[in-house]
Amino acid sequence: MKSKIFYSGPLSADFGLLILRVVAGAPMITHGWMKLQNVLAGKLEFGDPIGIGTEASLYLAIFAEFFCAILLILGFLTRIALVPLIITMLVAFFIVHSPDPFNVKELAFIYLGLYTALFFTGPGKLSVDSKL
Repeated sequence: MKSKIFYSGPLSADFGLLILRVVAGAPMITHGWMKLQNVLAGKLEFGDPIGIGTEASLYLAIFAEFFCAILLILGFLTRIALVPLIITMLVAFFIVHSPDPFNVKELAFIYLGLYTALFFTGPGKLSVDSKL
């Protein structure tokens, strides 16, 4: 009985990685979706935190937060998709929210940690990548 409760074999690790991908990706899609809707409505107002222009910053944020988050959930091109997400969270934590107290920027910190950990672990066997 004890061995079944505390089982930590390969399947449970892969299932854990699937849960992490969904938990780290799904909420990020909502952020990207809101930005994408604004662009489709012609609203291109956005910050320019790294000096590349507001439109470029907006399009890169949409790419990371919407499209790369979908790839993350699917586990398709996972490590490649995580790079823009990690960069986005680095910018959010260290630049956009730099003057803010930690409780304001802690979500960016948590996402950054999740994305970095998934970058190193990979998506697991319950992913499209594992089928390629």
